[in-house]
Amino acid sequence: MKKNTSFLDFNLFKRLLDYVLVYKLIFVFVAVAAILISLFSTLTPYLIKVAVDDYLAVGKYEDFLLLICLMIGNLILTVVFMFLFSYYANLLGQKVIYDIRVKLFNHILNFKMTYFDRSSVGRLVTRAVNDMETIASIFSQGLFMIVADLMQMLVVVLVMLALSWKLSLTIFAILPFILFATRKFQKSMKVAFNEVRTEVANLNSFVQERITGMKIVQLFNRQKIEYDNFVKINEKHKNAWLKTVWYNSIFFPIAELSTSITIGLIVWFGGLNAILEDSSITLGVIFLFIQLSQMLFRPLRQIADKFNTLQMGMVAANRIFKIIDTDSKIQNSGKNIGETLDGSISFKNVNFSYNQNETIINNLSFSIKNGEKIAIVGSTGSGKTTIVNLITRFYDIQGGSIFLGKNDIKEYKLSCLRSKIALVLQDVFLFADTILNNITLYNPNISFDHVVSAAKKIGIHDFIMSMPGGYNYNVKERGVMLSQGQRQLISFLRAYIKNPSILILDEATSSIDSNSEELIQRATLKITENKTSIIIAHRLSTIVNSDRIFVMNGGELVESGSHKELIKKKNGYYKSLYDVQFKNEKFSQVPLPV
Repeated sequence: MKKNTSFLDFNLFKRLLDYVLVYKLIFVFVAVAAILISLFSTLTPYLIKVAVDDYLAVGKYEDFLLLICLMIGNLILTVVFMFLFSYYANLLGQKVIYDIRVKLFNHILNFKMTYFDRSSVGRLVTRAVNDMETIASIFSQGLFMIVADLMQMLVVVLVMLALSWKLSLTIFAILPFILFATRKFQKSMKVAFNEVRTEVANLNSFVQERITGMKIVQLFNRQKIEYDNFVKINEKHKNAWLKTVWYNSIFFPIAELSTSITIGLIVWFGGLNAILEDSSITLGVIFLFIQLSQMLFRPLRQIADKFNTLQMGMVAANRIFKIIDTDSKIQNSGKNIGETLDGSISFKNVNFSYNQNETIINNLSFSIKNGEKIAIVGSTGSGKTTIVNLITRFYDIQGGSIFLGKNDIKEYKLSCLRSKIALVLQDVFLFADTILNNITLYNPNISFDHVVSAAKKIGIHDFIMSMPGGYNYNVKERGVMLSQGQRQLISFLRAYIKNPSILILDEATSSIDSNSEELIQRATLKITENKTSIIIAHRLSTIVNSDRIFVMNGGELVESGSHKELIKKKNGYYKSLYDVQFKNEKFSQVPLPV
């Protein structure tokens, strides 16, 4: 595939400018400051030329102090405007990436689960953090600095031509060679930086995944294997950066050599003409041209470096806008539900697959009454969790219809629909925050007293108060300071306090310790009371307490009925599953807490 090595993607750049022009005053000020800096910085060497030719060479010291004051004043103005230019260019960059980052994160928040199934978390983090900072450098170190340098070069060229076209041509003779080298350097660096960004994303993704799964790495003694894999990925990352180092190592010595040759030509040609009594070339002019040549070539070398910054920013912007342009949202054009939701659920000839040609749900139909407690059992891969994902609209069906109450599920606004559904998963996710904040999730409508009251009702208040700091105990990242059972209890309270119309427990009681089992049973009985409940069951207690049991196999509903009804079916799916999984499980009914 041919790689894009063009200097600038103008469509992409125009899109970035849309975010810049929101801050027009800052943008205009930075542009004006760039022009003034180019004028002030060129004025200083010209004043030195005047000092040499008009004062020092002829022994005239009258008004010399005034000239010195002018030079000092010009220097102060240069410094002041450089400070203002640097500050506001960086300010503009930070404002722009703030707006883009907010838009990106908001876009990611509304993606389908399918997108996250197929995307690396490490890559998304790289886009939202590393690449964003790279975009900021477009404005702080790239674009405006290039404009300022180009303005300075233009002023320098005009001054040169005005003073001596002969010396100007001497300098311009070297200029094409510098421009050619700069262009080649810029094209090579763009390709190199594309590789760098790719390898940075690969490295972040690898490290994030291994740190998250460190228990598995250590349990299966994969330290040496993962270390070797990391060394290989890190080697690719290093080699990508070394390409940029190689190009820099070639270009900058060539640029420095060209500058030295130019100075030598100025001294030789200017001195020769001065000896031949060319009145247009004086000692001051030679001094001035030496300084102007530095001011002309130095920006060229810096522009090449700033091109790198600009291109890194453009590469990062391209990656970020690809995510922003990704259309991976669940259709959300429905209406508000209102205060209550009829908890009845109907599946009518529903078909669904996560990937093409891999059917997970096949022509599934069933109905659940409002307030009914349903247990779903079946072998792994039978479609139990998929039913949950479809009710919560994490995924959309490919065929058939799902009804909540009398309305199709797609007729409800997503935020309203999910506000009426509570989901408790087997793998509980807790944020690195206090128990209280993990329960309320910063909902301002949930008071502390309400949380305490709810915790007492489902029987877990004493457990929470046994932790250091009680409700203000910080559970750390993913709740590592709590046991699996304790995390599960927190998730039960989080679901209960939401007061949902539909409650879903997705294997929520499958991985609890014996100390938490009684509390979990109490909590389960309480939070499912008078609510439409769907329980993907792994324990006998959750099955026999259900009004009906749905038995799934191969994405189809093969049996349904109460525990007593299904257990009587000889050679039935449920009877076979019960004999294998539940028959020897001890079960005792736990009374509700008072």
